[in-house]
Amino acid sequence: MENNNESCCIAKILKVIDILQKECNNECFPEGCDRPFLGANGLSIYNTRPITLYTKTGNLFTVNYFVDNVLTTSSVFRVENVNGCCATLRILAATVENDITTYTATNEFVTVNLECFCILRCLNDTYLEI
Repeated sequence: MENNNESCCIAKILKVIDILQKECNNECFPEGCDRPFLGANGLSIYNTRPITLYTKTGNLFTVNYFVDNVLTTSSVFRVENVNGCCATLRILAATVENDITTYTATNEFVTVNLECFCILRCLNDTYLEI
């Protein structure tokens, strides 16, 4: 039987992102979700690589959360912890203004089984007040 840590590729990538966010390493390496630095060229100060996840049926994973007692939906997350094929994700609020998307960290979290997803999309690195 395969070990979940070895067979769950999304968990491996999210673990890299989690480590990067905690260490904010600024070395220059190629692009990709698991590039070992945050930022477009490794020279900027970022602390978050926002992600979206898609289910095995190809649907964007979304969650509901409350802002000032108003039910809101988000599909953008920040990796907070990865343990095997389980991840704790912070829900991010996205705001689009003049074709520029900014994110705000919420105090809402979800824990997901990464084996339920087949697509991971990394968004542009950003800085969040956490």
